[in-house]
Amino acid sequence: MRALLKFSSAVDWLNTLIGKHVIWLILASTVISGVNAIVRKLFNVSSNAYLEIQWYFFAASFLIAAGYTLLQNEHVRIDVIASRLSKRGQIWVDIIGFCFFLTPVCLAILYYGIPFFLRGLQSGEMSGNAGGLIRWPVYAMIPLGFTLLLLQGWSELIKRIAFLRGLIEDPTVKKIEKTAEEELAEEIRRLAEAKSLTTAKAD
Repeated sequence: MRALLKFSSAVDWLNTLIGKHVIWLILASTVISGVNAIVRKLFNVSSNAYLEIQWYFFAASFLIAAGYTLLQNEHVRIDVIASRLSKRGQIWVDIIGFCFFLTPVCLAILYYGIPFFLRGLQSGEMSGNAGGLIRWPVYAMIPLGFTLLLLQGWSELIKRIAFLRGLIEDPTVKKIEKTAEEELAEEIRRLAEAKSLTTAKAD
């Protein structure tokens, strides 16, 4: 079980790293959209490439952040029944969901998605729109995103089994991390307390 928990921690670390940086794709998409709109209005010039890169970035952010969303327990849930169960009952619902729903769906999408991406890569498929982009980069987001989601699903499965065995704390309880502002406020308070303590000793 220790090896599995180490694997789980590695997956959590990977999806956390990706999730915290994928927001830049959304910013890039927003900036491109704004610049494209301004150029079109001022100079009456536009390009399908600008339009397509926006949804490329959006698709990438949506797909490759799916694992991070699952890690943060922010995915869509239907808790009408599960909320009435005990904690162990809720954990068992999650285990069944990861084993019999999430895993098979991810594997099925990977089974069809990887060849779909490889065909686009080998053919150099281009957009059908004038001035459009090559398609394989956005096709690559399908196997990449669902691989990360599948790995995170297995990570969550491992943590829930470990919880049932009493090896770890409840993995469904979201740990609240301090914001940068809160950390700064604590540091200022600590320095102020240290300064006042030093002044008191001097007096």
